[in-house]
This record gives sequence, structure tokens and C-alpha cells, in this order.
Amino acid sequence: MVTAQEQRVRLWQDKVETEVAILGDGPALLYLHGPWGLRGDGAFLEGLAQTHTVYAPRHPGTSASDPDGIAHIDTWWDLMIYYGELLDRLALRAPAVVGHSFGGLVAAELAATMPDRVSRLVLIDPIGLWRDDLPVKNWMILPDDARRRALFAAPDGEAAGRFFGLPEDPGARADAQVDFTWSQACTGKFVWPIPDKGLKKHIHRIQAPTLLIWGQQDGVIAPAYAEEFARGIAGARVEVIEGAGHLPHLERTETVARLVRDFLGQ
Repeated sequence: MVTAQEQRVRLWQDKVETEVAILGDGPALLYLHGPWGLRGDGAFLEGLAQTHTVYAPRHPGTSASDPDGIAHIDTWWDLMIYYGELLDRLALRAPAVVGHSFGGLVAAELAATMPDRVSRLVLIDPIGLWRDDLPVKNWMILPDDARRRALFAAPDGEAAGRFFGLPEDPGARADAQVDFTWSQACTGKFVWPIPDKGLKKHIHRIQAPTLLIWGQQDGVIAPAYAEEFARGIAGARVEVIEGAGHLPHLERTETVARLVRDFLGQ
């Protein structure tokens, strides 16, 4: 098991304090989590840390210490400035960037907006309102079994049980807070700014070699969406993970971690 350190970084006009988990030793890798924070990601991050130093910041809104400061990050462009500043504070010139779900959209936007700051890009089931006809579900109105079916290929499997049965991290908030974070993202209130639908217009600016990973039985992203997203990035390589839903790195942790390590090592 890889031991993680934690660092607190104060950003965005010194108004938001962000926790960054740091683990492993090797080339730098920035991991941007989805709307559930780092919930359940530990084994996957340990897999990446076999070859890289993994920096896993908590997105502002999921664990920022100053609620009043969060309101200042209320646009997608502000969020890009935030992450650019984070890279500077962590002394990361051009790390590899891996992002899951909404974190994948943030990662893609970062690579398109600041192409010189991202050396390689891995997007795991990236999702967001990058197209006008892509609604985001309000997960608060779904019963628990519907959430399980939507997120996991095996809703009664071990990965789903771990995800729904544990708090976001060993000593942190309960499931209710995780649900609140996700509901705020889906209703457009600030916790996770939803993309402004501008990404489709400049996704072609991504210059970094890119790997897209999709869960074959994904209940959140339609196959047509995945294919269109991949076509927007020149030379993007696509890997479809059998027996996985929207969280392939949790259902097929070793497979996905190995794919990412191999891709980043090329």
C-alpha cells in the first residue's frame, strides 16, 4: 500500500484552501476526481503511484475550507485560472493529467485552454454539458438502486458496495454530503461549475497525446456521445472496458490503472 501525504494549498486570491493528496514517486501526475470527490479512488491512485507521483486535489466545493470564498469561482474560465494557479503552487510545469467524469471535462478543458501545461491526457468517462442536447440527471431524485444501476455494470457487485458503503474518505463527510455535492452540480449551483458548452468549439486545441477510457455498460454516457467526444481530439486512442459502468477505474481497477501507466510510459 502506498502511503499518502497531504498538503494544503491556499488559492484563488487566497480565499479557498484545497487539500492535495500526494502519493508515489516518479513523474508528476495530476488526478482530477469526479463529483463524488476521491470517494473509492484509493486503490486506483495507488495503482498509478507505482510509476508516478500522484497529486490528487479536492475540487473546490467538495472540501474547501472557506464557503464564502467558493462563490468567487463561479465560471468555467475562473476554474481554469484556479487550476493553472494550482499547477504553479505545486511546481508542476506540464504533468500528465487524468480526470474522471466531470473531472475529465475539467482535464479536457485544461488541456484545450492551456495546451502547454498538459503533457499527456487521460479521460475516464468524461461527462458534462459540452453539447446543447446533453442534459445532466438530477441524481437526488433517483432512488439508491437506480443510482447503482446507472453507475455500475454490476450494481450489486463489490465495487458498487464499496462505493456506496463508505464515506468519501476514512474520516470525512457522510454519504449525505456526497449526495449534496452531486445534486448541486446537477442543478447548476456552484459546487462544481458545469461546462459552458464551449468545449466542443475548441476541443481540437488539445495537443497532448490522449487516451479515453469508457465503461462498456455505461448507464450515464451514451455510446454515440463517447464516439463523438473521441473524434474531437486528433489522434485520441479509445479503450472500452468490459464489465464496467461509469466508474471503470473502480470496477476494473487493475486493468484501468495498467492501461493508464502503459499509456503514460510511452
